[in-house]
Amino acid sequence: MSRIAQAFDSGQWSVIASASAKAALLTLALPLAGCGAGGFSLQKAEVDRSIITSSAPSSPAAPAVSDQDSDQTTIGNAVSSADIKELGGQTVPWANAGTGSRGAITELVELKDGGLTCRRFSATRESFDGVALYKGELCLAGAGGWRMQEFKAL
Repeated sequence: MSRIAQAFDSGQWSVIASASAKAALLTLALPLAGCGAGGFSLQKAEVDRSIITSSAPSSPAAPAVSDQDSDQTTIGNAVSSADIKELGGQTVPWANAGTGSRGAITELVELKDGGLTCRRFSATRESFDGVALYKGELCLAGAGGWRMQEFKAL
């Protein structure tokens, strides 16, 4: 017979049961004793004045506008430097490391009207403030530079 079985056969069950009862009683009594001895109390809790915070900037819209302007410039650069013949209708990805925004330029077409060369496009802008779709037009200005004629959110 095993030692465990011998212990139960030899009448030691009352010792084991007594030890279990004491452990259970001790497990219940200790937490109650902590509460009764003046443990944590919400009535005694105080405000922690050691934490110092600062306020948010007074005009949170200002950085978003400058981010959008920066992204508009980045999109304009991508449109003006794209080789439309090589693209063959493919999208042009763009990313602005300064703002963390990115997107794709689609529906890029070049139009010539009375000696003026313009490029129309659609662009997506994925940024921290959401996703937006834009329509724009970039035209070739004097001295070989491009100028954004239209850039509006849809």
